[in-house]
Amino acid sequence: MAFGFAQAFRTFGKLAIAGAIGAGLAAGDVGAEQKTPSPGSAKALFAGISLPTQGPAQPIGFYAKGCMTGAVALPTDGPTWQAMRLSRNRRWGNPAMIALLERFSQDAVKYAGWPGILVGDVAQPRGGPMLNGHSSHQIGLDADIWFTPMPARRMTAEEREDLPFTSMLQKDKFLTVNPKVWTESRARLLMLAASYPEVERIFVNPAIKKKMCDTWTGDRTNLGKLRPIYGHDSHFHIRIKCPLGAAGCTPQAPVPAGDGCDKSLAYWFTPAPWAPPKPPKPGAKPPKPPREMMVSDLPKACAAVLDAASVASMQAATYGGPSAASALAAVPAAAPADDDEGLPDVGPLPNDKPAVQ
Repeated sequence: MAFGFAQAFRTFGKLAIAGAIGAGLAAGDVGAEQKTPSPGSAKALFAGISLPTQGPAQPIGFYAKGCMTGAVALPTDGPTWQAMRLSRNRRWGNPAMIALLERFSQDAVKYAGWPGILVGDVAQPRGGPMLNGHSSHQIGLDADIWFTPMPARRMTAEEREDLPFTSMLQKDKFLTVNPKVWTESRARLLMLAASYPEVERIFVNPAIKKKMCDTWTGDRTNLGKLRPIYGHDSHFHIRIKCPLGAAGCTPQAPVPAGDGCDKSLAYWFTPAPWAPPKPPKPGAKPPKPPREMMVSDLPKACAAVLDAASVASMQAATYGGPSAASALAAVPAAAPADDDEGLPDVGPLPNDKPAVQ
């Protein structure tokens, strides 16, 4: 695949501000920290609720503009998964999403040679916009999976908070996968995730998408589900379709036909995504600064979701029943996969901005 890297590097060498422009884009879906929201904003209100609503599960609105009812929590520990960053209270999702994560974690051990998954953010108890880190993950149908394999022991809560991300990229090269970190088992893991019919998209860093395009020799039927976007170099983001019967869920446009190893991927390796915005035309009014999202900006039903009665406890809404978390925590963790022996325990924070030449 000829993406014109030399030309791209020459162009970047002329852009002294390339690093500054890239910093915000490179932060991706997880790393983007935002200013503290005002008390009445949608972010503040949804983040301030610790438990989901009672009643049936329903995603309301769009992935990046909505909320949800009847969420269930992924148990902190399972035989083939461990949840990360527990203090965020973002283990909540639509039952279809949580069920898929459990199934995927088991299949990863069985079919992909992966020792178990580390699950990052799913959604808040009632969905809605988060204080930081994401614009999506609002209706319980998105979930982040770390590229770091699950260790053969149960991590403490402190370790789950502090374990740094391991980037799949080389620090000294523009959008290039690090061959010392990337493994075939990670490729198998991605394609396994893409194989489920309910999975609509999997977001990965453009360099990882290119790596898959260049090296995947198996069935490429679902390769098009891997969608390139900045960030997503230390984790991948699974998005599932609106469940059947979810009338209030706004679907996303279908993924284009093909494997996605075409001009749509080549775009990410050109200067275009890094180009500064065009200056306004002479005499044009300056654009209004972005404002905070308010509850009134979300689907009307989301205001009622905020006011709805809560479940009795987190245990009562844990997927698999009230005792699921404690029962599963007693199950020994799986042994690590052979081809990931010797991987570093930690790595650099996600960062894929190009070096200024």
